[in-house]
Amino acid sequence: MQAIKTKNATVVFNDDAYKALNHYIKNENPSKIFILVDTNTHDACLPHFMSKLNSSTIEVEIMEMPDGEDHKTIDICTGVWEAMSQYHADRKSLLINLGGGVVTDLGGFVACTYMRGIKYINVPTSLLAMVDASVGGKTGVDLGHLKNQIGVISESDLVLVDVSFLGTLPQNHMISGFAEMLKHGLITDADYWHKLTHLENLDISDLDQLIYDSVIIKNGVVTKDPTEQGLRKTLNFGHTLGHAIESYFLDHEIPLLHGEAIAVGMILESYISTKISSLSEEALDEISKGISKTFAKVRFADNDYAKIIDLMKHDKKNSHGVIKFVLLEAIGKAIIDCEVPNEIILEAFRYYNSL
Repeated sequence: MQAIKTKNATVVFNDDAYKALNHYIKNENPSKIFILVDTNTHDACLPHFMSKLNSSTIEVEIMEMPDGEDHKTIDICTGVWEAMSQYHADRKSLLINLGGGVVTDLGGFVACTYMRGIKYINVPTSLLAMVDASVGGKTGVDLGHLKNQIGVISESDLVLVDVSFLGTLPQNHMISGFAEMLKHGLITDADYWHKLTHLENLDISDLDQLIYDSVIIKNGVVTKDPTEQGLRKTLNFGHTLGHAIESYFLDHEIPLLHGEAIAVGMILESYISTKISSLSEEALDEISKGISKTFAKVRFADNDYAKIIDLMKHDKKNSHGVIKFVLLEAIGKAIIDCEVPNEIILEAFRYYNSL
């Protein structure tokens, strides 16, 4: 597959990824290489990665963090910064983030802030990270249970997508990443959405191409609006409510993966789109059925709604205290900066519960 050029990075796929990595290391000649993994990717992915890495003349240090969203914190960053300092990382050191979205988000933030910035490479090992988290330069950590409140936008030099790592994932993590692919179709490309919701017509060999297409879609949006002043906000479809739902469940120690929360958010925000925007009832039904094919229903109690709505006030798209939504005019066409009354949000939850 042809490499994808972003504004400041290159996304390279499968065997070509390791050729690009070793060529990069030879040319850049970093003073030291640090590899950040979590407890899962240390065992499942690191041996394969190390077998492909040609760094015989450069010292390599492995740093391991706990896995899971609840460890995407400043405290973990402090531990990584301290480890890098202890092992004499300098401004010519290279950080490679080998893991899912938590590792690439946190590792990118660590690299962007250590000594005011060192070079880094993302090697996403989850579907979510391959199609979303590792591409586009968003880095950061959570503030308590509030998602991605601390961070910067700064791209890695390379993103290396090795689809073989998906074989290490449990099924629920594969499904979680699929939510972001569905989102890409809903906001930009009705044909892509249709492919994803009719996977019975495809086989596993099509997965490479679907991932590639998702990266193309995201890169196209990010290239036009790297700092999220307008168009890039569309990538947050499903996330205004989805992030609030994810934070609420995280706070209550109920396991809910990012993509599972975003899937709910996309149905809720599609319903809202029929009330605020021009999305048709037929499109809403198609979206709800398409998402529900893959994602199990999440149960909400009546007393959950007000607390979830309250969490939305922390959404990064908000301005002057007003919550701003991304909504759909049609499948494949999104609009930004929409204000939504609370009563319509409550209607959306009642619609979701009726499915």
